[in-house]
Amino acid sequence: MTAFSYAEMTTRNRGFVSEVEQARLREACVFIPGVGGMGGAAFMALVRAGVGRFVIADIDVFEVSNLNRQLFCRADTIGELKAEAARRLALELNPELQIEVFGGEWTERLPDILPGVDVAINGTDDAAAGAEYYRQCRRHGRTLIDAYASPLPSVTVVRPQDPRLEERLGYPTLGVPWQDITRDMSVECLMREIEYVLVHSSSHKYVDLDVAGEVAAGKRSRFSFATMVTMAGTLMAEEAIRVILARPGGTDCRGYFFNPHAARVERPLAAPLAFAKRALVRRFMTKLLA
Repeated sequence: MTAFSYAEMTTRNRGFVSEVEQARLREACVFIPGVGGMGGAAFMALVRAGVGRFVIADIDVFEVSNLNRQLFCRADTIGELKAEAARRLALELNPELQIEVFGGEWTERLPDILPGVDVAINGTDDAAAGAEYYRQCRRHGRTLIDAYASPLPSVTVVRPQDPRLEERLGYPTLGVPWQDITRDMSVECLMREIEYVLVHSSSHKYVDLDVAGEVAAGKRSRFSFATMVTMAGTLMAEEAIRVILARPGGTDCRGYFFNPHAARVERPLAAPLAFAKRALVRRFMTKLLA
């Protein structure tokens, strides 16, 4: 068995990153709550890129339905806690990794976690935890990388000075302590996010709208697909590397949608166009939910 060598593992990174930048990645620390779908794909990409330190968290276990898209879900991890399984498999790729694992207590531990990380990635879909995550990232001056609940891969980069998602999309959670955010509020947050996605992208063209209506009505779990999830996770990892290396460029807090079906990037519409399209989308959503 060949002995592990970090230098050998990352030798083909040269040309994309310099020797100094690779050393910076090795010393960097990334926080990822939610290491199933997009969070897991981002985690995998960053491990392989040579990031050396992580804090990860998850409250769920892997299930058979996760096999279609979650990179750390395998036959031998079914029933295992996602964060523990992801840690174990990541260490098989790089045994020198430093990985701290949290469960459901991660939200309350944010004031302890965030000061020690270089960048934060959001892999969770819980509205209450997400609201607190965004707020604490602002408080501790950390950039948060996220993606929309969209059938097209997307990515956003929310810097400390940027508006939070709940502010930008007008969530009912605004000003509400995260422990007091109700299920009805969470559903409304999802509806606002879906509305935004439909206004600013062509997502509706690429999904079964009958199934989408069942999801919106709470009759079915969210649908998700391997290519969409892994592309979005990779986009998130790329932006995380940009933040760590202080490279210019990248996206902003509004982000963009990548449309692989039409081979184009879809950026948020200008305000007048968005206003006009929003009225159509709201009628469409009302009909869909009916």
